[in-house]
Amino acid sequence: MTNHSEAAGRPGEQITLRGPGELADALQYLMGFHPDDSVVLVALHGERGCFGGRVRLGIPEQEQDWPSVAEQLAQCLVSGSEKRNGKPDGIAVFLCREPAEGEPARAVMERLQPLAEVLRTACGALDVPVVEALCLSDGRYWSYVCPEARCCPEDGTPMAPPGTSVMAATATYAGIQMRGRMREMEVRLAPLQGAVVVEQQRALDEASMALVPRMLDGVSRDRVEAETVAQAHRIMDRLRAAPPAGAGPRADAQDDALLTSDEAAGLIIGLQDRWTRDRVAEWMEGEEAASALRLWRALARRCVGPYGEHAAAPLTLAGWVAWSLGDEPEARIGLGMALRVDPHYTFAQLLHHACNEGLDPEALRKCLRGERAVRTGGDARGAKPRQPSLPAAAPTHPVAHRPSSCTAAGPSTARRAKERPGNRKGSPGPTGSNGNGGPHGNGDARCRNRRRTGGRGTRSGR
Repeated sequence: MTNHSEAAGRPGEQITLRGPGELADALQYLMGFHPDDSVVLVALHGERGCFGGRVRLGIPEQEQDWPSVAEQLAQCLVSGSEKRNGKPDGIAVFLCREPAEGEPARAVMERLQPLAEVLRTACGALDVPVVEALCLSDGRYWSYVCPEARCCPEDGTPMAPPGTSVMAATATYAGIQMRGRMREMEVRLAPLQGAVVVEQQRALDEASMALVPRMLDGVSRDRVEAETVAQAHRIMDRLRAAPPAGAGPRADAQDDALLTSDEAAGLIIGLQDRWTRDRVAEWMEGEEAASALRLWRALARRCVGPYGEHAAAPLTLAGWVAWSLGDEPEARIGLGMALRVDPHYTFAQLLHHACNEGLDPEALRKCLRGERAVRTGGDARGAKPRQPSLPAAAPTHPVAHRPSSCTAAGPSTARRAKERPGNRKGSPGPTGSNGNGGPHGNGDARCRNRRRTGGRGTRSGR
C-alpha cells in the first residue's frame, strides 16, 4: 500500500507500507495525532492503494446507532473523494479504543467487531470494498479481514515500538512532529476543573443577566458588540505582551492567569451573538491570529458547568484560526469538540466540512478580509471580496446567515440594523443547509431556528 505523503510536502515521494502492522502504525501520521476512541475511514486510490481522503468520528456508545453512523461515514468519505480524486477503489477502516482498567484488549476487539461489519456493509453498498479493517488497542492490532491465525493471532499482534517504523523514519526526515494523543490535545480546550469553577459560573450568571437583555435589543446590541470586540482586543494585547513560558498545559495555565473570571464571562456571553463572532473571526492571520487562538482556547476552558454549550463559539473560532494557520489536526479537534457540545452549531458544521474536504482556507480568508475592508474602508490587502468555494452540500460561506460582502447580497453593513434580534420578527436562526456536520457524524443535524433566551445567556448565534 502506497502513501503519497502529503505531510512531507515533496511531490512524487512515496512510502510503501507492507502489511497491516505498518498500516496500523501509519494512522497517527495520517491524522497528525493518535485518534483515541475513534473510527477512522481512509480512502484508497489505484492499484497500489494510494491514500486519499479520511474521516473520523468518536465511536458511538450505543450499538443501535452503528448502522446509521456507518452509512453516514461511508457516504461522507466516498462523496468527498469523488469531488477531489475520484471514487475510491477501496477503503481502510481503523477502530481505535483503549481497554478499561483490568479489561483485556482482545475484549475491545470482540466488542467492536459488529461495528467493523456494518462499516464493511455500508462501504460495499456504495460499491467500494473495505480492503482492511483494523482494531488498535493497548499497543496491539487485529485484522477483521484476515482469517489466518498465523499472521493475525487471536491475542493480536504487537505494534512496532514508537519511532521505529518506516512512517516514523520518514516523518522524522521530513521534520514532521507528532501532536501526541487526541485526549492530550482536547485537554487544552476542555472546561477547567477545581475551585475556579464556582467563581467562573458566578461571573457567567452575572454577565448573562447584564448582557442578554441588551443583546436582544437592536440598538444596545451594537454597543455590546463594540464592547466585546474592544475587550477581546485588550486581552489579546495582554497575551501578546506575555509570550508563553513553555508549551501545552504550562502555556495554557499562564494564559488562564492573565484572564479574570469577569473578563472571560463577558466575552463568552458576547460571542453568543453571531455577528460579533463573525467579526472576530477576521483575526485569523499573522501576529493577531496567534494571540486570538490563545484567547479562544482560554475562553473555551472557562465554559464551565451549565455553560458548557456556550463553548461552541470559542471552540469554533479556535478551530477556524488553527485551520487558517495551517494546523489541521488542532482545527479538526477544535471543530469536532464544538460539534460535540452543540451538534447543530452551523458555523462549526460548515468549517468542519470544508476542512475535511481539503479546501483551501484562503478563500475564506479573502472573504473575511473583504468584510473588514467594507467596514473599515481599507483595501483588504488588495483582495477582492468574493464567494469562496465551500462544498456544494453546504452554504457557500460560514457566515451565510447574514447578508455578506462575500455574496451577491452586497455589503452587509447597510442591512444589518434591520436583521438584528431586536428589530426583526421571527427567528434569527441561520439560513442554509441543514445537512450533516461532516465527518464527525451529526446525523441529520437540524439547525436550531429558535432563539434561546433566559437567565443563562443567549444562544441565538449559530
